[in-house]
Amino acid sequence: MDAAARLAAYFKTHPANIGKVVDFDAGAHRLYHFDFTAANHDLDADTFSDTVKFSRWVNKKLSEHDCKYGVGGYLEHRTIYARSAHFDTDDEPRRLHLGVDIWANVGTLVYSPLDGIVHSYQDNNNFGDYGPTIILQHQLDDLTLYTLYGHLSRESLDGLYVGKSVSKNERIATFGVIEENGHWPPHLHFQLIFDMQGKLGDYPGVCRYSEKERYQQNIPDPQLILKFPKAVNG
Repeated sequence: MDAAARLAAYFKTHPANIGKVVDFDAGAHRLYHFDFTAANHDLDADTFSDTVKFSRWVNKKLSEHDCKYGVGGYLEHRTIYARSAHFDTDDEPRRLHLGVDIWANVGTLVYSPLDGIVHSYQDNNNFGDYGPTIILQHQLDDLTLYTLYGHLSRESLDGLYVGKSVSKNERIATFGVIEENGHWPPHLHFQLIFDMQGKLGDYPGVCRYSEKERYQQNIPDPQLILKFPKAVNG
């Protein structure tokens, strides 16, 4: 049984061990599905290359569909990353998104969905990067899992130290403003990782499409934890 199957089996037999990542209430809130692929002709280069315009576009979609939260992104091939040289490499640009993005207002609370400890953290302060980032480590019987939280507020890093204990449903962070979060509309990049491969405070959230299979083995679908219902399409 591979790691992803073992993780799914653990969550199936220990459902009470899974908490929340944000204050999403399936009975009260609607989710909007954001599509950042080339198939979305509603989002042009002029909009997504300008963070202020991009933020207005995101907020307009959420408002129009009466959604408090937007979601999307796991293994999505995103043309949007052309906005940042951070994702361009000489041979093949990085465009495949490896986590799930949760879009909501600045200051939205972020929680640890599992008991664990702080593995590492840092401010990845490049245009288009994560900005303030926290990585937690969780021991699920004999399986080690890491959860990554990107695009946070800088104050989210205050008081942290490696090895600090966190509990399920404990508040750990808030969504950051554009000037702090890597210059994105406010959102959370949430990602699951089996092997940090020696990295601290950072791990790729976007890869080359040719690397999809290799990364998919190390990065399972965050929906295993989020368990979000089907989102509303525009």
